[in-house]
Amino acid sequence: MSRFNTIDEARAYFSCDRFATENGMTLDELDEIHAVTSLTVDARHKNAYGGVMGGAIFTLADFAFAALSNDRERITVAQQVSINYLSPVKGDRLIATARYKKDGRNSCVVNVDVADDTGREIAQFVGTGFKLK
Repeated sequence: MSRFNTIDEARAYFSCDRFATENGMTLDELDEIHAVTSLTVDARHKNAYGGVMGGAIFTLADFAFAALSNDRERITVAQQVSINYLSPVKGDRLIATARYKKDGRNSCVVNVDVADDTGREIAQFVGTGFKLK
């Protein structure tokens, strides 16, 4: 892990992403090429008809994007993001896996696949990041 020495160091750094962490999202894996975040779904993540809110799914994917694309020396901010919701959540847990499509000097493109614990594909997120100097 080049950006952080340990996963615990990365978790401590990203604990400041309070919207994600206070809503139950965790950083599970992080290395140079991918990040995994997850969420155990509970009542606070549901909409009026009992489905998981799109905003909860988006935040989980955005958290994975942030974990992969940021480091302490060069912060990356989202320049453009999009999400396609593919299926309703059937499981109890959501898992977002972020991978670089491109990691350039000034920008990056990250694909994030969100699935539930049944293996169902829930959403596909694409984020373009701008690297601050």
